[in-house]
Amino acid sequence: MEILRDWLKRVLPNSQAISLGVLLVLGYFVVATLSNMMMPVFAAAVLAYLLEGIVAYGERKRLPRIPAVLLVYFSFLAFVLYVVIALLPLLYSQAMQLFTQLPYMINEWQNVVIELPERYPTFITQEQIQEIIAAVRRDLVSYGQYVLSYSYTKLIGVATVIVYLILVPMLIFFFLKDKQKIMGWFAQYLPRDRHLSATVWKEVDTQIGNYIRGKVFEILILGGVSYATFAVMDLNYPALLAVANGLSVIIPYVGATLVTFPVLMVAYFQWGFSNDFYYVLLAYAIIQTLDGVLLVPLLFSEVVNLHPVAIIVAILFFGGLWGFWGVFFAIPLATLVQAVLTAWPRSSRDAGQG
Repeated sequence: MEILRDWLKRVLPNSQAISLGVLLVLGYFVVATLSNMMMPVFAAAVLAYLLEGIVAYGERKRLPRIPAVLLVYFSFLAFVLYVVIALLPLLYSQAMQLFTQLPYMINEWQNVVIELPERYPTFITQEQIQEIIAAVRRDLVSYGQYVLSYSYTKLIGVATVIVYLILVPMLIFFFLKDKQKIMGWFAQYLPRDRHLSATVWKEVDTQIGNYIRGKVFEILILGGVSYATFAVMDLNYPALLAVANGLSVIIPYVGATLVTFPVLMVAYFQWGFSNDFYYVLLAYAIIQTLDGVLLVPLLFSEVVNLHPVAIIVAILFFGGLWGFWGVFFAIPLATLVQAVLTAWPRSSRDAGQG
């Protein structure tokens, strides 16, 4: 109790700490309670925030804001149009082809696994193999039923997708065009004594903006290089595997490991343990190495100074809290927590100086 009273005595008189705490609680309350209803607004705000960095870069190059906004906005629309018209149908086609080949792949895998007790009788028995195969079959059946039911329930969301395609681009344009007006409108409802909040936001804005924009560039570069490599090597489903490899960087340390299995599985069932299989394995290893050794340091040299343990804990915590979006924003949210802890007053002297 003495520790609690001492902490309250240091913090409560600090109006800046109180305003920061209120803003954090209010922000969490808004996201948690209005996320379903206001998702188009939240999505547009996040995308506008990412595009704002490019607009600001154009302004630093002495390009007037309105032309910079128009250039970035229509480039973004062109990219989205390409994804919707060209990329998504291609990914869907390759995913369906892979899905139809799964029974054959499973049978081949089963034949390979059944031979393991004959080759390594001291390590694994035939009964254990049968149990593993039965468990995998049960999981595949339940997963297939889940996918079918999930797809069926999502058919009713076509109208929602159309609404998103109309509302989100419109909101992005106005968020970019009228940024100062919108920020000024919000500022009039914020506490005047918000120096601590401004300090935290400045740190978070620099870290999160650079991180997410760098992550987008990493996804595009890694996905493009992977697609070119897989296509040149004539690997099946090159676009699908390349997109999966690009998106794997969203989950540090884990994503690359998860994507390795489908890449090697497709290569094995296409060529077996031949030279082509080992060439794909070598090429994939080189891509992952260059990503970790060259691309990541180049894009994130001064961003996200977090320990790997903190990153993994953030992924598990925020992923369990908000699913995919929690995983995607785990590192930015961990950066926010770090910025708050760094700026939070530690003593009465610190509070007075804040």
